[in-house]
Amino acid sequence: MSTQSTPGIDDAGTTDHPSRSDGFVRGMSSAIGGPLGDHATALDRPAGQERRFWTAVRIVLALACLTLALHWVQKSPCQDGAWQNNVQYTRFCYTDVLALYYAEGLNEGKVPYRDHPVEYPVLTGYFMGALGLPVHAIGEDDPSINQAQWFYNLNALVLGALAVATVAVILALRRRRPWDAALFALAPALLLTATVNWDLLAIGLAAFGLLAWARKRPAVAGVLLGLAGAAKLWPLFLLGPLLVLALRAARIRAALITTGTAIAALVLVNLPTARAYPENWDRFFELNTTRPIDWGTLWYIGRYLDGKVGNDPGQLGPFEWLNANIPALNTISYALFGLACLGVAALTLRAPRRPRLAQVAFLVVAAFLIFSKVWSQQFVLWLLPLVVLARPKWGAFLAWQIAEVCYFVAFYGELLGAATSRPVFPEGVFVLASTFRLATVVVLCVLVVQEILHPERDAVRATYPDDPDGGVLDGAQDVSWRDRWQRLRAAATRSGRRLTRRFRVGRPRLRRSPVG
Repeated sequence: MSTQSTPGIDDAGTTDHPSRSDGFVRGMSSAIGGPLGDHATALDRPAGQERRFWTAVRIVLALACLTLALHWVQKSPCQDGAWQNNVQYTRFCYTDVLALYYAEGLNEGKVPYRDHPVEYPVLTGYFMGALGLPVHAIGEDDPSINQAQWFYNLNALVLGALAVATVAVILALRRRRPWDAALFALAPALLLTATVNWDLLAIGLAAFGLLAWARKRPAVAGVLLGLAGAAKLWPLFLLGPLLVLALRAARIRAALITTGTAIAALVLVNLPTARAYPENWDRFFELNTTRPIDWGTLWYIGRYLDGKVGNDPGQLGPFEWLNANIPALNTISYALFGLACLGVAALTLRAPRRPRLAQVAFLVVAAFLIFSKVWSQQFVLWLLPLVVLARPKWGAFLAWQIAEVCYFVAFYGELLGAATSRPVFPEGVFVLASTFRLATVVVLCVLVVQEILHPERDAVRATYPDDPDGGVLDGAQDVSWRDRWQRLRAAATRSGRRLTRRFRVGRPRLRRSPVG
């Protein structure tokens, strides 16, 4: 497809401008004079020819730094660790980074896994120890410093750098669409949850893994995705889309290399700790196996509805029963996620055109969150880079972000109510916010599926001929699964006809009897 005639693409076919190509942004731009003009200077030149300092790439990176700086300010009331009068809830500044500095024994110099079980995968535990133990050592030499504050700020600095690096990866993957990365850089979810936990560690590693795959380095991609999976398990879900897409494009060797190196990296990181401290290493899996229904999930909404539907007194509703029978809850949750993955795989194989990697990856990770029994507030960060790469359109994205902000506020209201035993607002408000968040994620999934079924609606393919994230898949022959099946059937039919003709030609003719 030629990009020269595509709205929003400059004359060189290199740069997309959302004020021209995105209907939502084009409409909003009317408040400030309309879309970018044909004679705009620096921002309207092909990449590499800008003369002004503030290019699109630099603006987006600066916006990411601004968002992270504002996040640091928003968390500042909690940085000293002296949480009095529930300030961590009233000021919306709670963070696991500070809470777990004490809970995991880092303030006492305990080595993760060796001296204390850790509730996270090993690479996150190593990361906590690598930053926390030096702070503790400095604090012992200088008791005047606030160890918790130093620990938080050091984590904020490293995690912030990983967030900026993720933006840089998105920019590298979307050289013709640099403004797509602004979705990530300006996301309210990033502003509110960047350092609530250590999720940006896995996100940064996974982003670099996708970049390595796009640069046709499958082994490097596998190592990075394996390391990301050793920090949080969700990046391992990206291997499934790679395998299915590679199967359709007949590029299975590269996908198998990525999968194999990812598993090898995962095992090499986990094995020493698993062998030396098996019980402490197993804490993460034990916790996730035994946890009941958590706040804000599909199952939590069902529990609330159980209490509203007329059940017999003393009889548990279906969701309340699942909460009391954790193995059944786990089985149903995993089964629904598995069925969703099978549906995504069928969609990938049968779509009229091979979907892009980011589209399939987003659907798989979103399905995991939708059916999971745990959906912590910072899990929104998992979807951010994937949705930017899968569907870089502002309208539905902003609706989702508004839902996340509503959930964030309602969630802290629930936390404050639980801490003070005085509800801040009725539980139905929190359930409504949870439902709003769930619904917007489902809507995003539906929109991505529609663009897979109708590739002409895909904004990225309006700029790129195929899949800029695809690596060896990019530009590969795209034959639908249906066409392949029809070709196999046609070949089998032709072979059958040839065999039938040969049988008829080679069969001896019967002579008529002279009598009769």
